[in-house]
This record gives sequence, C-alpha cells and structure tokens, in this order.
Amino acid sequence: MFSKEIDACASYSVLDEKDRAAGNDANKYTCDQRDIATPAWYRFSGDAGDKMADSCVPELHCGTHAPGWLNGDHPVNEGEVVERQACFHWGSSCCKWSTKIKIKKCKGFFVYELQRTPACHLRYCGNSGLRK
Repeated sequence: MFSKEIDACASYSVLDEKDRAAGNDANKYTCDQRDIATPAWYRFSGDAGDKMADSCVPELHCGTHAPGWLNGDHPVNEGEVVERQACFHWGSSCCKWSTKIKIKKCKGFFVYELQRTPACHLRYCGNSGLRK
C-alpha cells in the first residue's frame, strides 16, 4: 500500500493575527519557538497580510522583538516549491538569525513550511503594513 502525500495547498494552518502584521508595532512580544514547534505548512491571511514579509521588518514589530521575513523570491509557477532563507532582524543585522523554509505557490496564494525559530522572541511576519 502506498502512502499518498498530502497537498500543502489543501492542508495548512492559517496565520491571520493582526499583531503578526509587519506594520504592527504594539508592545506584545510573542515567540514562534513555542507556537511552531515542528515544521508544518502555514498560510498568511487576513489582518496579517496575504504572504510573508519579503523585506527586512523593523525590530519590535510583528508582535515580537526580532521579526522574521523572507530573504528571497516567492515561487512564480503554480505548484512550484522553493527553499528559501527566513531571516530575523535584531540590532544592526537584518539577518541576525536565520532558518531554511519552503514555499509553495498555490492557486491565488502561497503556503510556507515554517521551522521552529532559532530562539525567542522571534516570529514570522505577514506583509500587512510593510513599507517598501
């Protein structure tokens, strides 16, 4: 009997918290090291934005001390999966900590296979409110 691979575009958790938005600078400091304990697929949606932030997010934003952002490009073709670096901004470095993640382009949205963050207080950020 063969096991069927689960399609990440149909089986993911949603990250839609308003405080996860890159533009959020409220004094709440959450840690994805506790919230994302094992690799799993996630979709950014709602108040968080429609995808992961893809440029350096200022410190103390996104509901954490060191905000996480995608250092690289999103995949272009539907069904394409790419591996990229997620960076976490702290101090003078936009990439003080980093981890490898996967991104899949689905029909009209992206999903991300996020890893446990390298430390606390680090958090993956959505693109809502991000200034270019």
